[in-house]
Amino acid sequence: MNYIGSKFSLLDFLKETISQVTGYNDGKGLVFGDLFAGTGVVGAAYKELGWTVLANDIQYYSYILTRHYIENCPPIDNSLIKELNSLEGVEGFVYKNYCEGSGSKRNYFTNSNGKKCDAIRIKLQELYESKQISESEYFWYLASLINSIDKYANTASVYGAFLKHTKKSAQKELILEPLPVIDGPKGKAYNRDINELVREISGDVLYLDPPYNSRQYCSNYHVLETIARYDNPELTGMTGLRKGNDQKSKFCSKRTVAETFDDLIKHANFKYVFLSYNNEGLMSLDVIKEIMSRYGEYSFYTKEYRRFKADKDENRNISADSTLEYLHCLIKR
Repeated sequence: MNYIGSKFSLLDFLKETISQVTGYNDGKGLVFGDLFAGTGVVGAAYKELGWTVLANDIQYYSYILTRHYIENCPPIDNSLIKELNSLEGVEGFVYKNYCEGSGSKRNYFTNSNGKKCDAIRIKLQELYESKQISESEYFWYLASLINSIDKYANTASVYGAFLKHTKKSAQKELILEPLPVIDGPKGKAYNRDINELVREISGDVLYLDPPYNSRQYCSNYHVLETIARYDNPELTGMTGLRKGNDQKSKFCSKRTVAETFDDLIKHANFKYVFLSYNNEGLMSLDVIKEIMSRYGEYSFYTKEYRRFKADKDENRNISADSTLEYLHCLIKR
C-alpha cells in the first residue's frame, strides 16, 4: 500500500541498524514490538526473521492487516479467492456512500468496484458468522480486501479527498489478491491505545514509528477504516468522514506529543527502544534526545529517503524531494 510513513523502502536500514546496536542476528526466543504498525511491513519482516512479534495500531484497518501478518501462519486455505472474485456486485455501504453512481457525490471508487467491494465484504462476514471459514481465514481474506481495494482508489494517495475525474488505475476492475502468509513464530496483534498497552507487555526490542506531524491517520484513511469495520457509520461532509471519530492521536498535536512520548518511553518494558522520526516532525531532535536520555543510553543514526508523494498534493509548500530519517536508539537502564 502507498501509505504515509511506510518503512518499506527503509527496511534494510532498520534491520542493519537494529542488529548493529543490539547484536541480535536472529530472533529466536526474542520478542519484537511494533506498536505503531501501520500496514505491518516492519513487524512482518521481523516475524520472517524468527522474532515473536507484538503488533499494535489504533486504526482498525491496520489491526486487520497485522492480525493476518503476525498471527496467521501457513498453511491457510485460499480456495475461496476465485469464488469471491466472481461475485456479482451489491449496492451496499461502499457503493451508496463512496461512489458517484449512488448519488453520494463522492468518487472514491468506480460504481462497479464499489459494488464488488460490498459483495466481497458482505460475503466474508456471512461466511465467518456461519463458521464456514475460520478466524484465520476471515482475517486473511479481509486483510487482502483492504490491501486490494486501495489499489483502485480514485485518490491522490490518501482518502482526505477524492479526484474529480477517475484516474486510469481506478478504472481497472477490482481483483482480490491474497496477501502472503508469513512463515514464522505466531505473535499477537492489538488494536489499543499504545500508552495503555505498553504498560502490559514486555520484550527485547521495541520499534516505534509514530505520526510525525498533524495529519491524522483516522482522517486520511477513513474509507479503509469503514470497509474494515463495515459498521454503517454516520458520515459527514463532502469527503464522508466517520462522525464522532475517537481515534485521533496525541502524537499529531504539538501541544501533547512530548508529554505523551515521555510517558510511552518511561513505561516501555523493553531492553532496546528504537524510534523512527524525521527532521521535520512535531518534536524537535533535541526534545527527542532529552526525553530518551532520561531513561538510558541514547544514540541516533540517519538515512536520507524520498518524501511521501502526497505531500505536494496537500500544498505544504515543501520544495525538497527528500528528507532525513532519524533512527533514535535507547538502551534502557
